[in-house]
Amino acid sequence: MQQKEDLVKNVFDSVFDKYDLMNDIMSLGIHRLWKKDLIYLLNPSINTKLIDVGCGTGDIGKLFIDATNNNCEILCVDPNKNMINACKKKFVNFKNIKWEKSYAEKLKASSNYFDYYTISFGLRNTNNLNKSISEAYRVLKKGGRFLCLEFSKIDNSNLNFLYKNYSKLIPLFGKIVVGEKEPYEYLIESINKFVNQNELIKIMKKNKFQNCTYKNLSGGIVAIHSGWKL
Repeated sequence: MQQKEDLVKNVFDSVFDKYDLMNDIMSLGIHRLWKKDLIYLLNPSINTKLIDVGCGTGDIGKLFIDATNNNCEILCVDPNKNMINACKKKFVNFKNIKWEKSYAEKLKASSNYFDYYTISFGLRNTNNLNKSISEAYRVLKKGGRFLCLEFSKIDNSNLNFLYKNYSKLIPLFGKIVVGEKEPYEYLIESINKFVNQNELIKIMKKNKFQNCTYKNLSGGIVAIHSGWKL
């Protein structure tokens, strides 16, 4: 676990300043549509509280602000201080956003506090899925909702073939843009090793979430998982 924690830290220390650019290159810009789909599915009410774990540079936070007309409270959480600093730059004029450097498995946030918990492309980088999802359940208030946007498994064999071959090019893009290919070799490996859609549903149910569902996007390249604390 410590080895993975150190590896993930090194990965994001290497890529944080080119993080948004590489996300656009790797997904051909589609990651922005996937994140909009997450917020559309969340359909947040005004005057609600969001905890966004693995916040990166704040894409989900910005969409949440827009969806609530800035009538909200947001806690952005990330284990990487460089990522948090990059995120803060997007929100210098906002007073309703706070930041926390911590891990999904051990949040410093209060129990039974948030209306929504989101994690976007971060769950597969955690050391322990059960602990991470258990913590999500803890910090949500009763009636709160968990949403996870993450790379998943493709059912269509032709699409899967194209995607696997395209993925092999991503470390090359990393070498050209960031100057290192190793972080992106890790990212592709982490996608391949991550659980499938139904396995994640089982873990969510094991950790007390109810009405658990998922929605495939782009043929299952990514999926949005949803669960409720009831």
